[in-house]
Amino acid sequence: RRFHDYIYAIYGFVRIADEIVDTFHDQDKDDLLKRFIDDTHRAIDNRLSTHPILHAFQDTVHRFGIDRSYIDAFLHSMEMDLKPMTYDRAAYEEYIYGSAEVVGLMCLRVFCDGKDDLFDRLVEPARKLGAAFQKVNFLRDLSADFEQLGRSYFPSVDVKTFDEEISEIQLEIQLIEKSIEKLAKELFADTKLKKSRRQIKQNTLDENPRYKILQEKKAEIEIQKKKFQKQKIQILIHNRLQ
Repeated sequence: RRFHDYIYAIYGFVRIADEIVDTFHDQDKDDLLKRFIDDTHRAIDNRLSTHPILHAFQDTVHRFGIDRSYIDAFLHSMEMDLKPMTYDRAAYEEYIYGSAEVVGLMCLRVFCDGKDDLFDRLVEPARKLGAAFQKVNFLRDLSADFEQLGRSYFPSVDVKTFDEEISEIQLEIQLIEKSIEKLAKELFADTKLKKSRRQIKQNTLDENPRYKILQEKKAEIEIQKKKFQKQKIQILIHNRLQ
C-alpha cells in the first residue's frame, strides 16, 4: 500500500493525456496537448506545479528516478493519436512502446524502489505487461477506433494477422504470469516472514490489483475473439468499398 499514491500519480498523468486525445473532440486538442506537455516539463524541471496531478507526478518522477525518456516517449505516442492514421509495423511498435510499455516501466521503478538490479531483471516483463494490456484494448476498441477516430493500429487487417496478434498476446500473458511470481519472490526475499514461499507468492498474487486486472484481461480476450470475426468482415468490406 505504500506505493499506492505514486501509482495513482502515474495513472492520473497518463489518464489526462489520454482523455485529451480521445475525448475532447469539441476542443483544440493539439493546443491542449501542447500545453499539457509544456506544463509537464515545467513541473518536473521546477519540482513544483499548481496542477495537483502534475505536482504528484513530478514528485513520483524525482522520488523514484523515473527516466525522462519514458515520459517523452509516452507524450510522443499521445501526439501520434491526434491525427487519423493507419499504422505500419514500425509505427505500431513505436506507439505501443510509448503508450503502454513505458507506463509499465514507470510503475516498475516505483515497485522496485531503488533496487536497480531488480529493475533491470524485470524490464522486459514490465514492457510485455504494458504491451499486452494495450493490444487487448486495441482489440476491444477496434470498431470504435476505426469508425469514430479514423485509427487502425494493426499493421494490416486480415484474419491471419489477427490470429497471430491474439496468439502473441496470449504468449505475453503467460510470460507476465511468470514475471509476477518472480516479482513476488524477489520483493519478499529479504523479509523475515515465516510463511512458505508458495504462500507468500499466492498471497501477493491474490492481493495484487494488477494481477486481478490481468485475469480479467485474459477473460476479455476470449470474449473479444468471439466478436472479431464479424468486425473483421465488416472492416474488410468497408475497405474494399473505398
